[in-house]
Amino acid sequence: MARLILFNKPYDVLSQFTDRGTDSPRATLSDFIRVPGVYPAGRLDRDSEGLLLLTDNGRLQAQISSPKFKMPKSYLVQVEGDPADETITALRRGVELKDGMTLPAGAERIEPPALWPRNPPVRFRKSVPDTWLKLTIREGRNRQVRRMTAAVGHPTLRLVRWSIGDWTLDGIAPGEWREVEVRN
Repeated sequence: MARLILFNKPYDVLSQFTDRGTDSPRATLSDFIRVPGVYPAGRLDRDSEGLLLLTDNGRLQAQISSPKFKMPKSYLVQVEGDPADETITALRRGVELKDGMTLPAGAERIEPPALWPRNPPVRFRKSVPDTWLKLTIREGRNRQVRRMTAAVGHPTLRLVRWSIGDWTLDGIAPGEWREVEVRN
């Protein structure tokens, strides 16, 4: 049996166990998870929140993180402005980034989700509305969701990865984790 940990990574936490070589220690996974032998399957940027999977099984780690397996990853994304229908369609078709065209994505407007407060809070501007989107991608380029929303003119204000494949954050508070059974 492979070990699989579902962790709700808080904002401003690095997706690694150590922060060697810096004068000011930043929060890392070791501040929250003390399970020997598990490693992150993929990454989640320091300024992003949400589901991070950790496992002790190399094959499972590759299946989760490798783009060749095209495992869907869903994000709740708060963006600046109010994207037009054409913008949502553009996200669905794929967006041209500096490193090439993205694969088509699932993209839809959603009501503001019932999420925990972010610390520090997102900076709002009274003169600019914000909108929540749900984006589902099947690749994992560096900062891809942020770059996609910026490319269509709606910068990301808050990014929460909600699910990877069938695993979700449901019932897991920020900084908390749950182990699930996985057969390999």
